[in-house]
Amino acid sequence: MTPDLFRILPEVVLTLAGVLVMLADSSLPQQADRRPLGWLAALGVTAALGASLWQGSLPSGTAFYGSVQTDAFSTFFHVLICGIVLAAILLSIDALPEGQHHRGEYFALMVFGAVGMCLLTSAVELLVVFIALEISSISTYVLAGYRKDTAKGPESAMKYFLLGSFATAFLLYGIAMIFGATGTTKIPEIAALLPAARSHTLVLLAFALMMVGVLFKVSAAPFHVWTPDVYEGAPTPVVALMSTAPKVAAFALLVRLLYGAFPLLHALWMPLLWIVAVLSMTVGNLAALRQQNAKRMLAYSSIAHAGYLLAALAGSGTEPIAAIAFYTAAYAAMNVGIFGLMSLVAGTSERRSTIADYRGVLAESPLAGGLMLLFLISLIGIPFTGGFFAKFYSFSTAMQGGATWLALIGLLNSGIAAAYYLRFAMAVVQPKNGKTAPEGRWSVATVVAIFAAGGTTLALGIAPGWVLHMASTAAQSFSLLH
Repeated sequence: MTPDLFRILPEVVLTLAGVLVMLADSSLPQQADRRPLGWLAALGVTAALGASLWQGSLPSGTAFYGSVQTDAFSTFFHVLICGIVLAAILLSIDALPEGQHHRGEYFALMVFGAVGMCLLTSAVELLVVFIALEISSISTYVLAGYRKDTAKGPESAMKYFLLGSFATAFLLYGIAMIFGATGTTKIPEIAALLPAARSHTLVLLAFALMMVGVLFKVSAAPFHVWTPDVYEGAPTPVVALMSTAPKVAAFALLVRLLYGAFPLLHALWMPLLWIVAVLSMTVGNLAALRQQNAKRMLAYSSIAHAGYLLAALAGSGTEPIAAIAFYTAAYAAMNVGIFGLMSLVAGTSERRSTIADYRGVLAESPLAGGLMLLFLISLIGIPFTGGFFAKFYSFSTAMQGGATWLALIGLLNSGIAAAYYLRFAMAVVQPKNGKTAPEGRWSVATVVAIFAAGGTTLALGIAPGWVLHMASTAAQSFSLLH
């Protein structure tokens, strides 16, 4: 019998790493260089990544009285989240302003946020889900306001906190109502007890409230209003984290709820999410067309990508789960990469905020400009990149489920998205205007993070078989439940 502690080993490693960073930070003089703390945090996340890979060798099972489940699904998302957090930490080591004594807190918050995100992907008890969500959210709330020297930093943190707390309250009310209807908060037991629920109306209300909370976290329309302001005000390495890792964890939770707790409501939630997918794609892309600020453009782009992800849910069987798992991996790679390069070009001051400010990057730094073009064409969905195969998998899954119109709407929206991505790309390749020399520097940490993102983006477009296999294996975890 596997000890319970092994089922949460990555979370334990991350917690110890975060505590160690805090202890090391408090023991250093106030003016001492805090960059080594970033390497310490990166080492801890690397150890957690190794622990997550090791968990793949464990047999599927639960721990702590059935509140946490370790299976191929949780392992896939543990590895993905640890990889994202590791890249975000590496991007941050040389991107933060010099001499800030808050650096130790910054790295600790990133590691503690990863604890909540990882726990969220393996929790099968709704109260544990709530706790994990709060651990993740509180960390990102604080990180969003790290740039205290600008008005937009605290504003973004406050808006994120208020709206996020409001959305979490919806989730908590939904958990309370599903407990009232079924007498349990364990996800597998909810599915078994739904036919005998005390009140079908209460079940529907609980489901609706929980969906509001989760769809807010994935920034799907019409629950997306926080996204552009928060992305604009937060430090760019933090945006690289919060645009990917929390969204990946939230999609994992969404899959757990839909296929683990509410599979009997499939006829109800499938058309509802169909509508949310169309809204997210359309609203996100049309709003992005009007943006001149690069971060706000990519924020609306992330809303559109949430729609592309939700489109896969129109498929049948466990194929949508595999499509979502693959898409989150591809989206994480290209989004971390593009924000990492934006942080490199803008430097610690982050004065370059508009698309026009990136004009001439290719001429000034061919490496940075070339990689930026790679990530942009992947976001468009051009062949031989991870973005192309991710969209192809999502839309083909929707078509196999009979949602041909949804796939066509997705393709049309991809064409709209190409307009603003190409506008960004054209700025990168145009002749420089004398103000585009990258202000950051190619440090070892930055090189590792950005090249890992670029290599993954190419690998997922050229040879996606290994990730497809892991995504399909993760999806099979749900075929065993019903």
